[in-house]
Amino acid sequence: MPGPSQTRNPFTEHETPAVSVAIEGLSKSFGNRVVLDQVTFSVQPGEIFVLMGPSGSGKSVLLKHVIGLEQPSGGRVQVDQYDATAEETREKVRMAIVFQAGALFNSLTVYDNLALYLREHDLASEDGIREKVGRALQILSLEGAAEKYPSELSGGMKKRVAIARALVMEPQLLLYDEPTSELDPVMSATISEIIALLKNEYHVTTLVVSHDRDLALNIADRVGILMDGRLIFLGTPADLREPKDPRVAAFLYPQIDLQNPRYKQLET
Repeated sequence: MPGPSQTRNPFTEHETPAVSVAIEGLSKSFGNRVVLDQVTFSVQPGEIFVLMGPSGSGKSVLLKHVIGLEQPSGGRVQVDQYDATAEETREKVRMAIVFQAGALFNSLTVYDNLALYLREHDLASEDGIREKVGRALQILSLEGAAEKYPSELSGGMKKRVAIARALVMEPQLLLYDEPTSELDPVMSATISEIIALLKNEYHVTTLVVSHDRDLALNIADRVGILMDGRLIFLGTPADLREPKDPRVAAFLYPQIDLQNPRYKQLET
């Protein structure tokens, strides 16, 4: 059984070091608009870190910095001590992201969606691809969906297929962008269970961007909350159950006030 600094490959018995993420003074501006303002936190190897915050708070932009799609205006992001924007980082660290909408190819079957990365990069023979894809489908209980097209899948199944596709990449760092969005409460809980069980079984480092309070409270090791581009909270789920910061309390436990409705205070 691997220790906390090891992650087991989901498809082999090989063990490789888990990775850390270090975000130091990260700032990002688009013109005069500041999206991230001196954000600092770290994700430990084998940890589930959930990043929360209102819409427009900078969560998805931060995720893009971790996978090297954005250049910081200030500060830096390191993945396993490599600069996240450097080409060598993608060569040395296996990263995969589960996109909010799944980003599946509608013209391909589920099987071919999972096989595409392996084929495009010539990473395995067809027999090897069949084995790896079959293993990923088995892990996510999707064996019966292999020949279906995305249009034939429910929202929950699309999310599971997207996670299975990420697993085929054998990640050391697995990132999720709003993995429970547009799902009913039961399926949201199911996806949360999958995220936690994958982490527990394979010790993969996990960074989740989410609005889902239940996901954060039940599966996160630590949680960060962004507001207006600043990190205003960093702590454990236990700290969130009775937050001391009124901004955090108002975000996580909003009260419905029909005498003073929020929509009348929104900017046009």
